[in-house]
Amino acid sequence: MSAAASGPSAVGTRIEGVVGPVAHGGHCVLRPESGPVVFVRHALPGERVVVEVTEGVEGDRFWRGDAVEVLEASPDRVEPPCPFSGPGRCGGCDLQHVALPAQRALKAAVVREQMQRLAKLEVDVEVEAVPGDVDGLRWRTRQRYVSLPDGAKGMRKHRSHEVVEVDDCRIDAAGRVPAEQLHTVRGVEFSVAADGFWQVHPGAAEVLVESVLAGLEPRAGDRVLDLYAGVGLFARFLGHAAGVTGTVGMVEGDREAVEHARTNLATLPGRWEAVSGDVERVLAKPRGPIMSGAVDLVVLDPPRTGARRKVVREVARRTPRRIAYVACDPAALARDTAYLAEAGYSLRSLRGLDLFPMTHHVECVAVFERAAAH
Repeated sequence: MSAAASGPSAVGTRIEGVVGPVAHGGHCVLRPESGPVVFVRHALPGERVVVEVTEGVEGDRFWRGDAVEVLEASPDRVEPPCPFSGPGRCGGCDLQHVALPAQRALKAAVVREQMQRLAKLEVDVEVEAVPGDVDGLRWRTRQRYVSLPDGAKGMRKHRSHEVVEVDDCRIDAAGRVPAEQLHTVRGVEFSVAADGFWQVHPGAAEVLVESVLAGLEPRAGDRVLDLYAGVGLFARFLGHAAGVTGTVGMVEGDREAVEHARTNLATLPGRWEAVSGDVERVLAKPRGPIMSGAVDLVVLDPPRTGARRKVVREVARRTPRRIAYVACDPAALARDTAYLAEAGYSLRSLRGLDLFPMTHHVECVAVFERAAAH
């Protein structure tokens, strides 16, 4: 929205119209006959709905709104499995009203649109269900609630501090987290701090490792960099593939995660180094040979903001033959895909994974290959 807009509030205004395509962020685009574009939640492309504006003032470039009435429903619309989902209710899930196959099709459409718009690439991508998924429910192994005065729990509304009391979140796996976590992937145990990062879908780590290994095709003797490495999930498996003659360098900003990574990498057969620090700074001023020299393979698993141009430049300077990019935001991935193209790397494969059913979030694993001329 325009920061300069200061006209009368449009909140509560109702607009009838046919919803257009899905957009990044869990909403669809409505272009009324007059007035600004409206980003609409709780709708599906092609539906005729009544939208109630939830954010915006006269003069804004766009408004936000909820579909409060569905006049002509999409065949992909279903009854939400959660009674707390819908306009004015819990803001945790965007797509409870959409059949699971259609949810994945919408996410794939967003990935394609972002890659076309930001990376100028036409990609053919599907978003796959993750092994272990059951109807898109009960997958979230960690969930945060707001504690209410009467001892009940709640969730916040979308883009709001208001709380909706929730007695049972349908995506919560309701598992208890121990003081120190041990996760097993492919028969290998990983130590993780109680509040440390680990993928919340129980099938995620396995399928991400599978995707990265299949895309990179590691060889004995490879020199590997694992960036934004967490507790060393990818470094552990790539290091074993590289063998006694290989090397692994990993960089992670969270000090406690690095301490756990050192435990997790202790049995690697080759040389390895785990560094705590900002990825861009560590790459720009490396201290040892593992971090400073040329490498064969790189894994990038950045936060939602992506790796950005300077990190991509430092990675490319080390001339890896392949790069695996694990992305939780398709816009950041598409932007960094353009940077990688500038640096001489082309997209070899792209896999979409539905690690967050019932929400608009999607995980991607993109593999890039160095062009022969570079």
